[in-house]
Formats: sequence, C-alpha cells, structure tokens
Amino acid sequence: MLGLFRKRATQPAVEHHVPEGKRVYAIGDIHGRLDLLDSLIERIDADDAERGPAPGGTDWIFLGDLVDRGQDSAGVVERLRTLSAERGNMRFLTGNHEEVMLLALEGKRDSLRLFDRIGGHQTMLSYGISEHELASLDYDALHDRLVAAVPQSHRQFLESFEDLIAVGDYAFVHAGVHPANALDAQRQSDLRWIRSKFLDHPKDFGKMIVHGHTISDDVEWRDNRIGIDTGAFATGRLTALGLEGGDRWIVQTWPEDAGKSAALQVA
Repeated sequence: MLGLFRKRATQPAVEHHVPEGKRVYAIGDIHGRLDLLDSLIERIDADDAERGPAPGGTDWIFLGDLVDRGQDSAGVVERLRTLSAERGNMRFLTGNHEEVMLLALEGKRDSLRLFDRIGGHQTMLSYGISEHELASLDYDALHDRLVAAVPQSHRQFLESFEDLIAVGDYAFVHAGVHPANALDAQRQSDLRWIRSKFLDHPKDFGKMIVHGHTISDDVEWRDNRIGIDTGAFATGRLTALGLEGGDRWIVQTWPEDAGKSAALQVA
C-alpha cells in the first residue's frame, strides 16, 4: 500500500537551464505500475499548481518503458493515451521495452520470445491473454492472439513515440547517448539500449542528459547526466524530475515497503 508522497527540496540553481518561462517534468520508467502512475500524476499536478502558472507552459516528458514487468501495462498505456489527448502537453520517448513489444506485434519470432522473457509476459496478461494461452499456444497462434488483444489505438500511440527530445540545455532520452556521436547523429539503438559506454563516460555530452533505463537506488546526479529510473515496478518509487529556469527538483511516490516487493531486474 502506498505510503507518503514526497517532494524533494529544489536543488541549488545550476548552469543548465530550460527556456525562460517553461516548466518541464520528466517521468522515469513506469513498467506497468498504473497505481504508481496515477499517484505521481496527482502529485505532479499538485506540485505544478503550487508553483503557479508557467508563462511558457508546463510540458511532461515520459522517458519510455511504460510497459512490461508490472501488472497493468494495458492500463498505463490507456491512461497516458487518453490523458495526452486531453491535455496536449505530453511527449513520449520509445524505450527498449516499447521497441520489443512493437516488434513482437509485427510478428518477429525472436522478438516475441524476448518480449515474453523481459516482462512482456505480464503485459500480455494485462491485455487479457490467459496463462493457459501463454503456456499452450504456438508462436503463430500467440502472435495472432497478441495482435487481437492489443487495441489498434494503443499500437498507434506507441508507434508515435520519439527517440530524443531537446529542451534548452537538456536532452531527454530513454537509455543514453553514445559519446562518440553528436546528439543529432545518435543511433536509435544507442538511444534505446546503451549502458556502460554512456554511463561511464566522464565528459560533457553537449547537453545535460536526462535518462531512464538503468535502475539506481536513488536519482543519479552526475555532471553530465541525471538518471531517474528508480525501479518503480519493484520498489514502488516512481520518479519525476522537475525543471524550471536553472532549478531542478524531484517528485516521487514512496511506499512504506519500498524495495521489498521484488528483486530488481535489468534488461
């Protein structure tokens, strides 16, 4: 059961800025946790209202991996699809889990196997495919069942996601960027899957990179990147980074039993 919702104090002003009058919230990997998403939406709305209207508007950027592992990926996709249509101020990045799900829907055999292995099993259950079907259907039949189960509106929504979003001195990606390539020349595979070459790089990337994909115990504040994947599907800590001018702050869900519900999994 959810405990307190905590908002971290604003960090000291830094050298990186978003455009004057603009407010941005970046949301980390949700992984099927509709309960945490609903709570975080409520908390961000309250934080946004408390700070007063931003003259340039408030934008929400979801860093990808909406689906897999948690119990209600279908609910997460539907919630954000409808909320985005209503509000019009939300943008979404493609995570590696969205990539694999879309490839599985296209009928790629290896992708369906990978999808099931990295958390798509729970996603298929959330779309109404039974455990019996998952255990008994052959590849072709399971693919047909998956295509029938996922609404076309959900598929089109996932297909509309972006790979990199730049706002002022910040660049938002799912996994990271390759240090050898300029931001406007990144490979899609790196933006969605990269780890060590990005995480271990000590130098500037041209912008402050805000990313998810790699789980950390808490927000990773580095000189060249900010990691906000706090393992929500297992820990109950779904994290949002707020940015305005040169200020930055964190809004999180924080259940009383954080980190005790499941072992962290990385894929």
